[in-house]
Amino acid sequence: MTDRINHWIDGKPCEGVSERSGDVFDPATGQVRAKVAFAAQDDVDTAVAAASRALPGWRGTSLAGRTRVLFAFRELLSARRHELAKIVTGEHGKVESDAAGEIARAIENVEYACGAAQLLKGGFSENASTGVDVYSISQPLGVVGVISPFNFPAMVPLWFVPNALACGNTVVLKPSEKDPSAAVFIAELFAEAGLPDGVLNVLHGDKVAVDGLLEHRDVKAISFVGSTPIAKYVYETGTSHGKRVQALGGAKNHMVVLPDADLDLAADAAVSAGFGSAGERCMAVSVVVAVDPVGDELVAKIAERITRLRVGDGRRPTSEMGPLVTAAHHERVESYVEAGVEAGARLVVDGRGIEVDGEDGGFWLGPTLFDHVTPGMSVYTDEIFGPVLAVARADGYDAALELINANAYGNGTAIFTNDGRAARRFQNEVEVGMVGVNVPIPVPVGYYSFGGWKDSLFGDSHAYGPEGFHFFTRTKVVTSRWPDPSQGGVNLGFPRNS
Repeated sequence: MTDRINHWIDGKPCEGVSERSGDVFDPATGQVRAKVAFAAQDDVDTAVAAASRALPGWRGTSLAGRTRVLFAFRELLSARRHELAKIVTGEHGKVESDAAGEIARAIENVEYACGAAQLLKGGFSENASTGVDVYSISQPLGVVGVISPFNFPAMVPLWFVPNALACGNTVVLKPSEKDPSAAVFIAELFAEAGLPDGVLNVLHGDKVAVDGLLEHRDVKAISFVGSTPIAKYVYETGTSHGKRVQALGGAKNHMVVLPDADLDLAADAAVSAGFGSAGERCMAVSVVVAVDPVGDELVAKIAERITRLRVGDGRRPTSEMGPLVTAAHHERVESYVEAGVEAGARLVVDGRGIEVDGEDGGFWLGPTLFDHVTPGMSVYTDEIFGPVLAVARADGYDAALELINANAYGNGTAIFTNDGRAARRFQNEVEVGMVGVNVPIPVPVGYYSFGGWKDSLFGDSHAYGPEGFHFFTRTKVVTSRWPDPSQGGVNLGFPRNS
């Protein structure tokens, strides 16, 4: 009998009213491992209603009380991280060491949220005018929605949920229907940590659930991570319904290798950043820009490393790269390999038909490397989201910079060089939100904020860190006077500070 993954509403599992469901696969075998409930509009209403009922009590909980729950959750998450990693691997396919790394980064964000008492302090101006004090306070928005992607089923929800809760909001989390179990596990840990019923709810499903949250009048804000077309849709739909929205979109991350760089270090970085998690990362390096004359040597070093990668079931300790998440995604990524060949790019390493340490029915595609890729090819322009690395050539620094700045995306980038002046120039001139200097995946630590530019971000607020706290609060300014009776009387003039 196939397991069923239900919603988590008001502190307990909930089947919902809809009979619709989706398949959750084991990517390493291709077999269905569970059915996940798909929400109807009535289920969306039930989840939002639960969050609305819980809001006054949670909002009224002291900062000490909220952070006490977050500290307890952090301890539970840390103690059970290996259990969560296995859940992630079983549904997503990434190797367990990669899943464990995802959870470690998630814990960083939880730890930042534990500092809510310091982060939510307002300002105070005593005697701004005679006998008048002015001060600011940060207050929660209300019920907020979080819509997270399949590629980081544990980390991305924990980019948003801890900050939202620390600020006094209640949450409806809509995880990807491809790997939904991590979100339920997280909700269970929060309940064990003492989070009151209804403060965090998990709603599964497809576009019905997404649109239900975007259009619901009682949902005040939406946090989203996903592809650029959907991010744009979420932003436009959510804001048209009066919501605050942060929508993080896709990427085409370039890694520039200057002639003075350590090519072995650069090749290691390109392979690690290009093929970790089978390339299903919004911060994966998907284009290496080789600046003349290092292209041929760099490509050879990358290819040599690729051939040694061990592709297999993520649950096996020998595996370094697992399968893609679904058959449909596998078919999409493989179509880009065919398109690259047809467009005239040189296919250096072909990952199709690779022999793997796993079941024949898994969604397997090995690491794939193209050389001499040009901006007109779909393997260059599109976010492939798979283990396909493209090498483009540039005749100098200026040409490499122009290539990146002309790209529609602006999520992450990196430069590999031993020239500090060139690195400093690059970080100032490149039109991208996150920059790495000899660091291929420049994901900020938890006390900075994550987010790109251009078509990689819709809205003006990045995720987690200081901007995360700002997103989940609104500021109220209070002007206060306790006058003595002798200062009474009507005055219709404009108030003056004196």
